[in-house]
Amino acid sequence: MKDLLIQTAKRTGMVDAEQLAKFLEQSSGHQRLDELLLTCPYFTEDVVLKLFATTLGWKYLPEIPEEAVPLEFVEAVPATYAQHHFLVGIKPEENNNELTVVLSKPLDANALDNVSKMTGLSVRPAISTRAAITSVIDIAYEQRTTVIEEVAEELDSTNGKQSLDQLIDEVTASDDLLDVVNRPPVIRLVNDILFRALQLRASDIHVHPYEAKIQIRYRVDGILYDALTLNRNVLPLVVSRIKVMAGMDIAERRLPQDGRCSVRLGQREVDLRVSTVPTSYGERSVLRLLDKSTGLFGLDELGLWEGDLKELDSLLVRSHGVIFVTGPTGSGKSTSLYACLNRINSAEKNVITIEDPIEYQLEGISQIQVAAKKGMNFATSLRHVLRQDPDVIMVGEVRDVETARMAIQSSLTGHLVFSTLHTNDSAGAVSRLLDLGVEPYLVSSSLIAIIAQRLVRKVCPDCKEVAEPSQHELRELGLGDRSVQKDAKFFVGAGCGRCFQTGYRGRTGIYELMLINEEIQELIYKRKTAGTIKKIALDAGMQTLRMDGARKVLAGVTTVAEVLRVTQADIV
Repeated sequence: MKDLLIQTAKRTGMVDAEQLAKFLEQSSGHQRLDELLLTCPYFTEDVVLKLFATTLGWKYLPEIPEEAVPLEFVEAVPATYAQHHFLVGIKPEENNNELTVVLSKPLDANALDNVSKMTGLSVRPAISTRAAITSVIDIAYEQRTTVIEEVAEELDSTNGKQSLDQLIDEVTASDDLLDVVNRPPVIRLVNDILFRALQLRASDIHVHPYEAKIQIRYRVDGILYDALTLNRNVLPLVVSRIKVMAGMDIAERRLPQDGRCSVRLGQREVDLRVSTVPTSYGERSVLRLLDKSTGLFGLDELGLWEGDLKELDSLLVRSHGVIFVTGPTGSGKSTSLYACLNRINSAEKNVITIEDPIEYQLEGISQIQVAAKKGMNFATSLRHVLRQDPDVIMVGEVRDVETARMAIQSSLTGHLVFSTLHTNDSAGAVSRLLDLGVEPYLVSSSLIAIIAQRLVRKVCPDCKEVAEPSQHELRELGLGDRSVQKDAKFFVGAGCGRCFQTGYRGRTGIYELMLINEEIQELIYKRKTAGTIKKIALDAGMQTLRMDGARKVLAGVTTVAEVLRVTQADIV
């Protein structure tokens, strides 16, 4: 084979024949020839594979069409086997009883034989790169028809009787949801519930038991949808499987439990946060999904209006002060804080965060996990962090007066501090701090900005169409009558396959950025009401949440109904 490769190199000029001969001569004979050449620093992977294809007389495929992978291959060959050996089967057009197996290791004869045995078809080899094969494997296995209904029926037929040994079958550190071949029914069922949630871009899965059924619900873009109804009999099995995955105690059914684990969907890694609580009809589970592959948002991807983005950017270069981000649970506060930290993270600054829990790992930043059981709450952690010579501190949440006071005092000693509060709007955050018991002079001298935010669903770009809002809706949104907005176009989503008939796809933020000027500082010091502070901020040019929502409606980003759903009327 060595001689044949060298002859092909001389004949075609694909690679330098002398360099190839020299490399093969110097290499030891322990490694298989294809593996050896694929690690060679002189030649790229595609050149080596083209050389093998020409020498062996096989087809070289630079790209593999995803629709060419037949269902027989997906059902017969486990995803983990295909991923481990970097191979995928495609159907040749001319012969139905034959399968073309595309390899990235041309001399892996054992893998070819095994695929032939698994599928019961004769195989013909072809060659492609690892990247091309991996991407088509993920798509092919994701697009397989989900087997939830079949598996649920299979479990019903056994009346939920299944051994614990099967339930705990092969729980690994990071289970692959694509790998459902030859797994017990309950494992296939739970994997498919998770798989479907990821397909729908769900952020949470609810397993909700009722008297006569189990309701599986997905939260997609902040809204809960009923997705699936299962037989009541399978509840103990489903909940126990979820507990096993999350490392929880499956024997304990009378107390709430929390756990976490990771699952894989091909090349995507997804973190799961699992919570179970006992209810009158059995244990209820909620799974929070954190897809690591989506990555962090940049500050310019959050949906901040251009003017607000410039204002916020100018605040991030300040050496001291407190910036609070406010809003209800699930309004994207953590995402905004991460984006801010990412923007200022640099070699010259020491950035430390105190979080509960740590949602995403940030490169170059020290992140501390709060552990209340060990006495490490936000306040005590902050006290220790101040001895670590930080420039920027992020405190996950201000829940009590001690944390609030320490965060504010930290800013006065020359640190830029970020934190979150649960209030309805930016002016309400000031009242909340004063109500907690923080002295007005501390609040007024340390605060530099408060950002209130909400998440609104974006109109699906694939089924977007013009729609006319009512006069009442326009007045509610603060846009006056239609005669004032005569040139404006308003959009809604009609519903399509890409947005799962909802008319919405993805979310963006709407923001209320209140900068603390001297006048507002004076009002805080005098303990004036949130309404008074808001009025002065509006006079200074602040845009409220509803005003920012109206801007995004006029820009065709979201709908009138969506902004009215998540914001309150501006009463000053």
